[in-house]
Amino acid sequence: MEFMNSKSSNPMGEIVVKQPGLFSTIQDFGRYGSRKYGVPEGGIMDRYAFKICNLILGNSENDAVLEITFLGPVLEFRTATNICVGGANLTPKINNLEIELNTAYQVKAGDILSFGKRKSGFRSYLAIKNGFQCPQILGSRSWFEAVTGNHRLQKNQLLHYQTSEAISKNPHSAIHVNTDYLNSEMIETYEGPEFGKLPESVQKHIFQQKFKVSGDSNRMAVQFEESINNDLKGIHTSPVMPGSVQLTPSGNLIVLMRDCQTTGGYPRVLQLSEYGIQGLSQKMPGEVVQFCRKS
Repeated sequence: MEFMNSKSSNPMGEIVVKQPGLFSTIQDFGRYGSRKYGVPEGGIMDRYAFKICNLILGNSENDAVLEITFLGPVLEFRTATNICVGGANLTPKINNLEIELNTAYQVKAGDILSFGKRKSGFRSYLAIKNGFQCPQILGSRSWFEAVTGNHRLQKNQLLHYQTSEAISKNPHSAIHVNTDYLNSEMIETYEGPEFGKLPESVQKHIFQQKFKVSGDSNRMAVQFEESINNDLKGIHTSPVMPGSVQLTPSGNLIVLMRDCQTTGGYPRVLQLSEYGIQGLSQKMPGEVVQFCRKS
């Protein structure tokens, strides 16, 4: 199968997945306009890290990257290209030599990209010059099994990209990268449509309580170990979106993330800002967060 890209006539290159890591998927901004068919938007969890990596390589804003969760893969490049790794610091290495985050590197045929110990964050991003070249389905390259048939990286899988020469660097240019959110407990949010139905004491409790991220969390939703007593009744099936925070009758808060469903029947008590989604996407199970109102 050929993957054409109108931006360049460079020949296609391949990455061989030597080890797939824990959970790695190709993602872009996601697919829009298909929610009426029940298709999630999907797409990148941490849009800030995504944008920074593509910017550093001179890519288009929506060029597809590899989203890497916690334990990184081992990847062998068969032809030359340029890459940038950002987001969580999972100690990326080229040929066993540690490299810096948010920095462009040229890789050559036979080079191996691997990852080591986690230092901060939960999801790292591998951007490649001109983006990963997999088929666009419903306007997006983002992997979502029900749509694309791809679930996550598999051993010996081939990933396609366009070969490229070394990127010329401007010594007078610099990009400031804010990494504070990788370590901050605070998750920025607005009040949701049903927030006002909660008693005042419960409203206060939601913002005073600290919540520990549950091991049941994934790209669809983040859950917590703590619960909140409430007597809210369910609502008629209503639209939900990434960042919607549902409160179940049993007291569980469920924060919907990029691969979430399009409708739901639980009260929507909070709505995370984009910055809040970005921050929560970088929290691993066992870490503690606290909701804060966006002013």
